[in-house]
Amino acid sequence: MDEDSRHEVDPSGIGRRDFLLRSAMSGAAVPLASMAWATSSTPATAATQQTGSIMKTRKLGTLEVSELGAGAMSISANYGPAADKAQGIGTLRQAHENGVTFFDTAEVYGPYTSEELVGEALQSIRNEVKIATKFGFAIDGTIGLDSRPERIKRVVEASLKRLRTDRIDLLYQHRVDTNVPIEDVAGTVKELIQQGKVLHFGLSEPSAETIRKAHAVQALAAIQTEYSMMERDPEKNGVLAACEELGIGFVPWGPVGMGYLTGKMDGKTKLNPKTDIRTSFERFSPENLAANMPIVDFLKQFAIKKGATPTQIALAWLLAQKPFIVPIPGTRNADHLTENLGALRVQLCAADLQEIETALAKIAIHGGRMNDMQMELVDTNA
Repeated sequence: MDEDSRHEVDPSGIGRRDFLLRSAMSGAAVPLASMAWATSSTPATAATQQTGSIMKTRKLGTLEVSELGAGAMSISANYGPAADKAQGIGTLRQAHENGVTFFDTAEVYGPYTSEELVGEALQSIRNEVKIATKFGFAIDGTIGLDSRPERIKRVVEASLKRLRTDRIDLLYQHRVDTNVPIEDVAGTVKELIQQGKVLHFGLSEPSAETIRKAHAVQALAAIQTEYSMMERDPEKNGVLAACEELGIGFVPWGPVGMGYLTGKMDGKTKLNPKTDIRTSFERFSPENLAANMPIVDFLKQFAIKKGATPTQIALAWLLAQKPFIVPIPGTRNADHLTENLGALRVQLCAADLQEIETALAKIAIHGGRMNDMQMELVDTNA
């Protein structure tokens, strides 16, 4: 899941329950780890440098990608009606022209239309980019999961066609399916890797225990889960620690707090319940939009000192946490893309990071990160 929430969404007329169901589907030895991350944050390629980009690369396991990726979900689904196709393709290609080589999509986004868009946008530059997609939702009108081996194989074949490619660089299980042993899932992906149809394996919203079980069968390249200044559970639940220990990369979705950390929202912000899944999240109730303003106020003040925007500070902070973190902010808007990429020019020194940490420690975050229906799909091994 990715985000671009700096624009007002438009009503589409779909029923609230249908929207909620659709949106619910969409949206790791320490010494060894030190060696694994030694090559992170390397200079970008000559082709990238020719564009004037200052993008560097990072490693997700052994997969080398740009230090900032691009999420494609919000172009085709979930934050209002789908963007114009030409606009979506233009934004993705502009991202690549500015050094982005890592693009994130999923079967369920749309469903299917996000993969189709990414496939068309990147076909001509396929060998210059890395594409991540995901399997795991049943896509049957519910938010049910289906990671049976035969289903995974069928999804991969369909995704390859939509993406107009012969391989998927990074294949995630979108949510952990408790009805299918994770060892069976990892074994199935291992077969697909042996066949050359998939190059790397990832999990989205897993627990540390599940990460270890899957990694023992097939090495994981990346873990994707929500992580931002507002949502820091990966620091507390062992997920980031497992990634560091096992040499697995970490890909935060929602890196600017699903739009809240852009500084463009407050207690008066009106979200359309028919087109915006956030209206079902506690964190985005009118009361909590107002109650959480202290973190936005701090970000705005800090950003002024650094000559940046709140969005850029939020992304730069994530990049500074670990060398194996690769955020994937999503947008359909060229100006917002430019703003996101501007985070690469923000240098946070140790004193800056300490100032941020001290401030955040004094700020309480109000409201849960997703609705109950979505949180039931998050693997906690509880």
